[in-house]
Amino acid sequence: MNDVVLASETLRGALSGLLDGLPPRQAAGAVERLIANYRGTTPTDAPILRDRADVAAYAAYRMPATFEAVRSALAEFAAAVPGWTPGGHVDVGGGTGAATWAVADTWPGTRPVTVLDWAEPALTLGREIAAAHPDLRDATWRRARIGAALALDESDLVTVSYVLGELTAADRAAVVDAAAAAASATGAVVVVEPGTPDGYARIIEARDRLVAAGFRVAAPCPHSAACPIVPGTDWCHFSARVSRSSLHRQVKGGSLAYEDEKFSYVAATRAAPAPAPARVVRRPQIRKGQVLLDLCETDEQLHRRTVTKRHGDLYKAARDTDWGAAWPPQDGARYGD
Repeated sequence: MNDVVLASETLRGALSGLLDGLPPRQAAGAVERLIANYRGTTPTDAPILRDRADVAAYAAYRMPATFEAVRSALAEFAAAVPGWTPGGHVDVGGGTGAATWAVADTWPGTRPVTVLDWAEPALTLGREIAAAHPDLRDATWRRARIGAALALDESDLVTVSYVLGELTAADRAAVVDAAAAAASATGAVVVVEPGTPDGYARIIEARDRLVAAGFRVAAPCPHSAACPIVPGTDWCHFSARVSRSSLHRQVKGGSLAYEDEKFSYVAATRAAPAPAPARVVRRPQIRKGQVLLDLCETDEQLHRRTVTKRHGDLYKAARDTDWGAAWPPQDGARYGD
């Protein structure tokens, strides 16, 4: 936990001077417009981050949230592949590099890192921010068209975060296929999208393509079979807590000291993962003497399980578990019917 706090504080410190000289109203307006574009349903064929003001405003608001979402996804992946460490990392559509910070936080140490994006202002700012992190100072920041013509060098880890929503269906498929082709023989691909119905749909598309390419799902799913959610009835997503700095409040407002970033993701690998026996897919409902858990399980179904006081330590664990966590906390433990 301390490492996460330190990483978050280092990132916030690196972002602290971004809005110097930019009027608060202009910063807030840029954030609102950019969020509408990023969370919209209309693909674009041009960079959303157009200039330094756009990049600074968006990075100040979105980088901490993207970092926390990707870091949460990577933590679950790391738990499913204990002992695995990426020898290199390629971040597709990485912008200012939030995913690279999350990777460095999950697996500390230097490694070859390449960030690809089509917005030169984002790459320039990302390089400046990365100078504050000793593991990222030598990263390569390269302009590339994120689409059908994308060519990637082989790497152990390829991340694609908050990118697919900017692309046409054909380009989405091409980017996921390129990421799969670039992953090494024991490599992994991690895709993160906003936790909206549309974001989840894009994750399912990516998941299907990765499985078809021979990957096995390490997280969040406890299996690599089809998602049990009936399309259009619900969507799988999770939440990451993001601390709001004074800079964050400056560009977005709000009185709370935190906000919750909703995200959907898939982490898949060519290696042999040990996925969670089950995944908590909704906030646990704590009632008197019992906890209700909505779980995705290895039988490729969704189940509601009840854990009561008669389950002893497992009941205590259920009270402490959270949305998105693996369940049960220990292999072979039994939980309620």
